[in-house]
Amino acid sequence: MAYIFDTDAISEMLRKRPLLDYLQWLRSLDRENQYTSSITIAELYKGAFRSPKRNDFLEKIETRIIPEFTILPFDRLTAKIYGEIQAQLEQQGNILAHADLQIASTAIQSNLELVTGNIQHFARVEALRINYTLVHARASSENVQS
Repeated sequence: MAYIFDTDAISEMLRKRPLLDYLQWLRSLDRENQYTSSITIAELYKGAFRSPKRNDFLEKIETRIIPEFTILPFDRLTAKIYGEIQAQLEQQGNILAHADLQIASTAIQSNLELVTGNIQHFARVEALRINYTLVHARASSENVQS
């Protein structure tokens, strides 16, 4: 199985104390099955440039994230999928942030399962396959802390 990681899923890796269950699962994956979107990388850079710890965050992106993932572009075919899904969602009265829809479209175009903790955001995209590993890891962590 191949996966595409959204901004939330990658941000979890960069936390001071990332979820151990999630990290163990990540380590079990083959490197060639780990993808992210150019949109996710852009969101990470935006976060870095807004952070008071800009240089630290930029270094983490460039040394820990970019080398570990194949970065997929937002190309013409992905844009077509984006347009179709955006039109469908608008007809249904649903709204999805542009970046989230671009990431979802990239996942669909590349036939990848999306790893995210933001299930509510992405569940509206019917053709999207969502991986729940991060959601389950967060739920387990909350149960342990309770």
